[in-house]
Amino acid sequence: MPPSPPPSERVLARRRAVGDQIRAARLHRNLTQETVALRVGMTLGSYNRIEQGHASPLLDNLIRIADAIGVPLAHLVREER
Repeated sequence: MPPSPPPSERVLARRRAVGDQIRAARLHRNLTQETVALRVGMTLGSYNRIEQGHASPLLDNLIRIADAIGVPLAHLVREER
């Protein structure tokens, strides 16, 4: 199986936007990255990379992050128009 091509600029921009929405929701709830990471069951480093837009979360982890923060999944992935 050949390696996947690198993500396009649009994909990278959306990944950063999702990370920004996760961060905003977390801060709105007055939660630390460490608290959310513990609730999700991932390392702080892995969670931080998602929030910074440096890593693409699996859908299962994105659902767990939404649950840990207490927001609907759609809130984290909606596109602003």
